[in-house]
Amino acid sequence: MPRRRQASKKRNPVRKESTASDAKDATVGQNFVSGGIEENGPLFALAICGPFLTILLAYLTSEEFKAEPFLSTMLPTCINDVYACGSHVLDAGLSVFPPTVEAIKFVAGFIGVAFLLEFLPGKTQTGPETLTGHTPKYVDNGLLHCIVYSVLFYGGSNLGPGNLYNFGIIYDVFPSAIGLLNLLGIAFCVFLTYKGLHFPSTADSGSTGSKVKDFLWGTELYPRLGWWDLKRFVNCRFSMTFWQLAGLSFAYKSYTIHDGEIDYGLLLSAISQYLYLVKFFLWEMGYMRSIDIIVDRAGFEIQWGCLCFVPAVYTLCTRFCVQRPSQLSLPQASLLFGVSLISVALNYAADLEREVFRATNGKTLVWGKKPDFIKATYTSVDPTTGKKTKKTSLLLASGFWGQARHLQYLFELMAAWSWCLLANPFVNGVIPLFYAVFLTYLLIDRADRDSKKCHLKYGKYYEEYCRRVPYKIVPGIW
Repeated sequence: MPRRRQASKKRNPVRKESTASDAKDATVGQNFVSGGIEENGPLFALAICGPFLTILLAYLTSEEFKAEPFLSTMLPTCINDVYACGSHVLDAGLSVFPPTVEAIKFVAGFIGVAFLLEFLPGKTQTGPETLTGHTPKYVDNGLLHCIVYSVLFYGGSNLGPGNLYNFGIIYDVFPSAIGLLNLLGIAFCVFLTYKGLHFPSTADSGSTGSKVKDFLWGTELYPRLGWWDLKRFVNCRFSMTFWQLAGLSFAYKSYTIHDGEIDYGLLLSAISQYLYLVKFFLWEMGYMRSIDIIVDRAGFEIQWGCLCFVPAVYTLCTRFCVQRPSQLSLPQASLLFGVSLISVALNYAADLEREVFRATNGKTLVWGKKPDFIKATYTSVDPTTGKKTKKTSLLLASGFWGQARHLQYLFELMAAWSWCLLANPFVNGVIPLFYAVFLTYLLIDRADRDSKKCHLKYGKYYEEYCRRVPYKIVPGIW
């Protein structure tokens, strides 16, 4: 167990900068971009099985599966007769191929509208500079995209003036759409692998020496087609918008098929997730400086994950309730809803605190006091020229970031578990909890990866930071 943080506070009551005689102990010659899911057994297995898993989860929440209770029929079959189980599940998976015309039209339209909204105005922002000297630039129009897309989706449905489709369309086409997204996702990743090797957008690219890793992890950090940022489009504009609107679409579908009865667990979970994703788009530039963007290359792990795994898994708890209502009363659902809203607010407050600290170069108050931070010096080396560059970063050790190094993950997990519990696993079983369990493992793994990256990048400065802030995610525990 790490030393308790109170001891550190006595030693560093206010802002204190760590200095060094020089950068001799700093990390040299790395772009601090390393990874590969094959280094993590469970996540590697999940990626390999991912396409089939997403199709299975789509089937388990479909109208066709309603008449076949999983626990009373399918699960005993799988235990007693593996061959019959495999055959049955395979048939269910293949039922989404070929994709229906309705699914093709929906996916094409969804992607098309998202692409057109790329032209919305916004201020130009930048991400962190890479070792090769590339500084990615983005038009900061995420919140405007979120608002306009929501209005268009509502306005084009039977609830709005357009009356072009039913507002529950995402549920109606879901299984076939997941089948289509699997095909598109795999083809897209093949293209990205080839592009990164033969016509990359920046010098932050190249082969890892393994064809498997090249495909899974990617061959390029910031792929673009002209001005179009492919990574942001898939990670944010497609996947997050799909997730955001899906819950509301599922809630409406539930309302229509259950004779106008409101499922409070489903509805409040959908609303909370929608608000969380409004927060995401408001904070989108912060995400563009996160490990997903600046460390993970655009390969199967991230790009297929956002195209297919996010729609299939992140929407699971609300989608499951369409056929199997949560049966929660309004007071019960409201209690969990309140927890989720508080968690989302705290998650945003933590992210905003660090963003303001960085934007002001540490010249701000954190929780009403001068911030405690470490001025970390490191040296990078351009592998093409051998030129060394001395750089600095400020590591915040106050406020939320003085309680745990990734306290924002705790708030995110609190929200995720609230959403899944709104599906009432006491009635609906453990399947709706899959997203929360997956996210818990993912964020623990991400915290470890980030720690390794920072140790590599900042060396002894990060060791000092860990002494001041000994806990990773849960203050006082871990």
